Amino acid sequence: MVIAVDFDGTIVTHEYPKIGREIPFAIDTLKRLQTEGHHQLILWTVREGQLLDEAIAFCKERGLEFYAVNSSYPEESNTDNQPRKVNAELYIDDRNLGGLPDWGVIYRMVMSGIPHDIKSSEFITDTPPQPKKRRWFGRKY
Repeated sequence: MVIAVDFDGTIVTHEYPKIGREIPFAIDTLKRLQTEGHHQLILWTVREGQLLDEAIAFCKERGLEFYAVNSSYPEESNTDNQPRKVNAELYIDDRNLGGLPDWGVIYRMVMSGIPHDIKSSEFITDTPPQPKKRRWFGRKY
């Protein structure tokens, strides 16, 4: 599976343009997904130029290398007129609806093939929400 991974807020805490603190288990989990699951990881970030080079070096120093960076495949040339959306089957980003799950949850979901949607969410149900019961005091006044 091809997985696009954001950097700021996902691998490290938000301190852009600086590199934040490593989020616990982020890099270890991504390395395990590469080795155990044979998944291809794409670094998908807003960073460019020197800031991007710093993010790549940060990951590489910790043993994490990416299949591609801000592109769908390594040979793809990034020109100013091409969109930055990469072709991936899964996107791991702190800006997801519902936020970034714990890295242990991410690992289990990817490795077990659990659907990556929000069908189990409390917000999606077959029954409409029930009105709250009013208390006696609330009815009086």
